[in-house]
Amino acid sequence: MADNKRILVTSALPYANGPIHLGHLAGAYLTPDFYVRYKRLTDADVVYICGSDEHGVPITIAAEKEGVSPQDIVDRYHEMNKKVFEDFGISFDYYGRTSSKVHHETSQEFFTTLYEKGFFKKKTEEQLYDPKSEMFLPDRYVKGTCPNCGYEEAYGDQCEKCGTSLSPTELIDPVSALSGEKPELKKTEHWYMPLGEVQPKLEKWIETRENWKPNVMGQVKSWLNDGLADRAATRDLSWGVPVPLEEAEGKVLYVWFDAPIGYVSATKEWARDKGEPELWKKYWQDEDTELYHFIGKDNIVFHCIMFPVVLMEHGDYVLPKNVPANEFLNLEGKKLSTSRGWAVWLYEYLEEFEPDLLRYALGTTLPESKDSDFSWKDFQMRVNTELADVLGNFTNRSLSFTVNYADGKVPELLEPTDTDKEALEAITEQKEKVTAAYENFKFKEAINETMNLARIGNRYFTETEPWKTRKTEPLKSGNTLHVSLQISAALACMFEPILPEKMKQLRSQLGLSDDFSWDDIGPDMLEEGASVNQGDILFEKLEDDVIEAQIQKLHDKAAAADPTPDVPELKDNIEFGDFMKLDLRAGEILTAEKIEKSNKLLKLTVDIGLEKRTIVSGIANDFKAEALPGQKVSVVANLAPKKLMGVESQGMILMAETPDGELKFVETSAEPGSPIT
Repeated sequence: MADNKRILVTSALPYANGPIHLGHLAGAYLTPDFYVRYKRLTDADVVYICGSDEHGVPITIAAEKEGVSPQDIVDRYHEMNKKVFEDFGISFDYYGRTSSKVHHETSQEFFTTLYEKGFFKKKTEEQLYDPKSEMFLPDRYVKGTCPNCGYEEAYGDQCEKCGTSLSPTELIDPVSALSGEKPELKKTEHWYMPLGEVQPKLEKWIETRENWKPNVMGQVKSWLNDGLADRAATRDLSWGVPVPLEEAEGKVLYVWFDAPIGYVSATKEWARDKGEPELWKKYWQDEDTELYHFIGKDNIVFHCIMFPVVLMEHGDYVLPKNVPANEFLNLEGKKLSTSRGWAVWLYEYLEEFEPDLLRYALGTTLPESKDSDFSWKDFQMRVNTELADVLGNFTNRSLSFTVNYADGKVPELLEPTDTDKEALEAITEQKEKVTAAYENFKFKEAINETMNLARIGNRYFTETEPWKTRKTEPLKSGNTLHVSLQISAALACMFEPILPEKMKQLRSQLGLSDDFSWDDIGPDMLEEGASVNQGDILFEKLEDDVIEAQIQKLHDKAAAADPTPDVPELKDNIEFGDFMKLDLRAGEILTAEKIEKSNKLLKLTVDIGLEKRTIVSGIANDFKAEALPGQKVSVVANLAPKKLMGVESQGMILMAETPDGELKFVETSAEPGSPIT
């Protein structure tokens, strides 16, 4: 099954100004690792490149906060992040850094080539300048009042309160984040990429792209429909790749321009370390190479528009075949925020849990086409009910029965029944589904279909009852063990991209070599009579107190980082007429009872003055039914009736949610039926 194409895979370069968290993993690092591990098993020629993005304003801001140099910051976080990726099993072929000499030279060569071709536009414009600090102010070095929502601590690139994208000159009453002084407008020269001029060429290329994810293509088309504008490729900063022009002293390449070139420079360093310094050209300049960029959605515009333009205009380089970008990962139902302490750092996770548990759990909830959510309770459920109860239980039963009742040897398959044959055929059927999922970047599907083979094995083992047949029908019992061991062997190889450490352990128990290919996976991987051993169980269940401790740690970190109440952002404005359509009434709960087969729903009888209503409310986890009669409430009385668990609900009880998730009634002392206005 060797792939004819040469494959180059890149992950977005993480900023070297802080550690890696779960959002980073879900966005740009876990899925490409799944993909390259799978591709290596197909004997494809695949190289996986990444590295630290060590330029840009976030680096200099972090350095100023700590009173150290930018180089000190990037050295620290480059080594930290490189190690945590290794410990987690992210299998980069090379992890470079953009502060290296090779990267500086490569980036300057790109700029020079485009400059000599007459591609750039040189423009003079006015930018904010801090006379006290004697420097032009990058966007994040300017603070002021947001013109959209009035937030007084907005940055020059974005308001963190309302999310509006800004430019520094749009801020009301801007001040320098360096000196606190009011900046002045001063003329400066920069080189711009005329993206509008090359848009037709770019659009023709975009039209040739096949099987791009809808979320990626949708964002690209949106930018193109709005029309591309000139984009600065240089800026006034002291930290970065110097612009290679005599007239550009004190200017550096804009980080968005030089960072993707880091993929090229890191590939050069990889080739150099292999003793073949020209080998990088095969992966970047040979049309037989397929280039894939794995990124988060905030990087789509750079990898689908900006960087392809740079590669096109330079010439000589292959363009990405696909950019399978993921959306964002939320945490416990809320947006990840490192500044507010609402994050799970990977190095902290690895202090208490094994890598493979998170590789699997996060892989099943990837934000492949829309934002998704990670919660510790879901993590526990995935480990306990899927890894332990399905995969671990099946392989352990298969091995323990063989060790205890078949002398630890794979029994012969004799006179197999249709049930035996169907179970063996499932190996090939599931392998085909998993293969298709990997090839189409559907990693959640790949994981689910692989686990489905374990589910099939568990069901087969239970239905054939070897604990009964071993005494009365030993041939049937032997067939059950033979088939179950072959399914276990297939799982030990098919789950390799997801669970590399655990599957290595399982292959050792089955007597399988770690040197195998995807083609080897089938219904006859184990020879009859081959020895197996039970070994340690693969997955221990996680207890509630372990998970509760993680949830508490998260809340404690958030409270320490941001002691102010964590309230959701305001929703978009509505018209007064929309609000007036709501009929809000005072009410009183008369009766309350639990609804069968539901953990959270209560059936309430509520007096709203004009009549008594049945209302279903999801508050059973916060309130006991017997304590609710007499409770004053506020009711949305003109909500269309809706059936919930077979009960028609004729309204909605208004509730408030505290920062820690506790529900409170929106109470009123008015008589039932009184309008709430």
